[in-house]
Amino acid sequence: MATLGSTSVAAADVATLSVSVSGLRNMKGNVLVCVTANPKFFPNCSKDPNSHRARVAARNSSTIRFDGVAPGTYAASLMHDENGNDKLDMAIMIPREGFGFSRNPAVVTGPPKFKSAAFVVSAGTASQLVKMKYML
Repeated sequence: MATLGSTSVAAADVATLSVSVSGLRNMKGNVLVCVTANPKFFPNCSKDPNSHRARVAARNSSTIRFDGVAPGTYAASLMHDENGNDKLDMAIMIPREGFGFSRNPAVVTGPPKFKSAAFVVSAGTASQLVKMKYML
């Protein structure tokens, strides 16, 4: 389990968010997790200075824990970066690597909207189970 902290919210007003991953097709590379409260930065929240991000080795039943998460509405996006190049590889606009989103919304053409993946974090603990999807 990976644990990552966040900064400046009073201890009584924060939560621990656990994101569990299932359905990896292999144990190659890493799983990249990005959690944001800002719809403008979903699904790629790498430019959101307030996002929570992690990279963990790919393995069955991975759980990533984020400590110090402020209460609010968030959405998470995950990527199984099998070749370790820190990006989602594509083949003619179709992802070659696995991906997933909080609340596991249906994915037809392109990533879901923030609203479809959004979940609420309150003080205490929150968790999401994300099942990876593979198109190829």
